[in-house]
Amino acid sequence: MSADMGNHVQKDAFNDIVPKIKEADCIVFASPLYFWTVSSRIKAFIERFYCIAEEDANPPLGRYERYPVKDCALLMTSADDFFWTFEQAVSYYQFTMVNYIGFTDRGMLLAGGCGDTNGRPQIDKTSHLREAYEFGKRIYSE
Repeated sequence: MSADMGNHVQKDAFNDIVPKIKEADCIVFASPLYFWTVSSRIKAFIERFYCIAEEDANPPLGRYERYPVKDCALLMTSADDFFWTFEQAVSYYQFTMVNYIGFTDRGMLLAGGCGDTNGRPQIDKTSHLREAYEFGKRIYSE
């Protein structure tokens, strides 16, 4: 396993993003809630992170790879707004990005109640857009 871009198995647009990922201080994952977790596009994006991993002679938790040290955040929207709406998505994010890959969580904005089952957006009837703006302003102010 190598971070050398020449060793990427799949030759697609993700290869163009790798340098940006490596340069970034924080990677923000934004997704609507689909079937109680992140969208398949975000999941596929995360799964491609193996190509930025490097071998590690002393792997934590028995892994054989390490990832660049990065911060991360999660932004999600959902039509539903039950107490359990984002539970599976948050669990996936925390396990995958924070516990396994080792990024530092800078926070989450979980915006429930943004639509209905007929696909009509209602985020403008919530406080979530303002909350997202404030979240962005304070992500590094603390």
